[in-house]
Amino acid sequence: MAETKNSDSELEKKLWKAADKLRSNMDAAEYKHVVLGLIFLKYISDSFQEKHEELIHEEYAEVEDKDEYLRYNIFWVPENARWNFLQKYAKQPDIGKLVDNAMELIEKDNLSLKGILPKNYARPELDKRVLGELIDLIGTIGLGDSENKEKDILGKVYEYFLGQFADAEGKKGGEFYTPRCIVKLLVEMIEPYEGRVYDPCCGSSGMFVQSEEFIRSHGGKLSTISIYGQESNPTTWKLSKMNLSIRGIEGNIQLGDSFLDDKHKDLKADFILANPPFNVSDWYGELLREDVRWRFGVPPVGNANFAWIQHMIHHLAPHGIAGFVLANGSLSSNTSNEGEIRKNIIEADLVDCIIALPSKLFFNTMISACLWFVSRDRENHKFRNRQGEILFMDASKMGIMKDRRHRELIEEDIKKISNTYHAWRGEGGEYKDVEGFCKAATLDEVRKQNYILTPGRYVGIPEEEDDGVSFEEKMEKLTHELAEQMEEAKRLDEEIKKNLSSIGWRIP
Repeated sequence: MAETKNSDSELEKKLWKAADKLRSNMDAAEYKHVVLGLIFLKYISDSFQEKHEELIHEEYAEVEDKDEYLRYNIFWVPENARWNFLQKYAKQPDIGKLVDNAMELIEKDNLSLKGILPKNYARPELDKRVLGELIDLIGTIGLGDSENKEKDILGKVYEYFLGQFADAEGKKGGEFYTPRCIVKLLVEMIEPYEGRVYDPCCGSSGMFVQSEEFIRSHGGKLSTISIYGQESNPTTWKLSKMNLSIRGIEGNIQLGDSFLDDKHKDLKADFILANPPFNVSDWYGELLREDVRWRFGVPPVGNANFAWIQHMIHHLAPHGIAGFVLANGSLSSNTSNEGEIRKNIIEADLVDCIIALPSKLFFNTMISACLWFVSRDRENHKFRNRQGEILFMDASKMGIMKDRRHRELIEEDIKKISNTYHAWRGEGGEYKDVEGFCKAATLDEVRKQNYILTPGRYVGIPEEEDDGVSFEEKMEKLTHELAEQMEEAKRLDEEIKKNLSSIGWRIP
């Protein structure tokens, strides 16, 4: 298992190193689409080629009949768009035009991909020699054949690249990518086994991909969920569509602004997963003052946080649950009606759980973040009656540093948090408050805190283990150590003076 993981990691790094050569004349936001487009093209070409070989050996099969492939949910790839054709001409100066033409041919023959694939490989700033090298390298890796589909090689490569691009782009990158550990935690918490799953700001569709992985790992069937998403950025929307396509996930992913042009107006979702952009000030709130979604109060024009919360509550089914990421300010802000909106949501008994997250989890911001879990039916649905209670967890000290700038929640952290939540809501296992980590607080306790939801106010300070050494003994030891260090400092000062004096410098 470890060997497979290492080989996958080496493959990802090898591909990234080759792709990174394209950076010389363009920024990450541009070459992201160039590279991911090629990876997508290789995947569908591999899938097509494998089925093509099978059909050659079938007695009555029409090898060049498009319908033979479409009925197996395999994209039809015209001859001049197949990877072996492109690799044959990878060293030619017009390779960029050939790739653009391949993308156009594929879109023409596969309506579900129309307007999705990048077609900018012929542009002058794209080094055609490096493009050819990248095509050759990707050509050595199987992505879309059955064996590699089973291993999800492409999915891993695609996700690795999304993360690397998010890191390279910094602030912009976080708009399309939520770190995998956050997505996994959200999905493990709300357990989307079946029903309608919705993300109103879906980025590159990471929430949906993780939901699919969750269902597979628990022996479920993908047919038990239906996916609905919306994304306002056209290029990110294309990434989203490609990300789902390479995994064979069907979804109703619409392009548009969820506030101004809600494409799923009548949707009532069983599960909502989202990572809205933090503290957005230009969300056109002044145009939506009378909107039906603002049941708990009109959100401030200068901050969209409580517009997102109410948008998601509006789209929840009667037994629905939502888990989403927000800036920590959403837990305590009292400016511009935000405190009143939060109070009204709490008094409506919708808030199920609040989790404080560690810093440095996100690529695009240093702002501290938290997770909200909002549930419509807390009385007696699948779990115990949780009315009048909110579970608070402080996970701010969890995780490990991946590098100097980025922290990551590890598997044990995710299990500890999700198991605590599941035990509290009555799914098995015994729940207990743990000083410094978790506390099931009553609404009365929240009222006494003026409806501020910061977990630290409720969970307290973690208990320190008693090491059996008295305070007096500790002080005596520390005082002795300090005296020794002061003596050493004095000795070093004299040594420095002596050395300076030997070269003609005297300190008075």
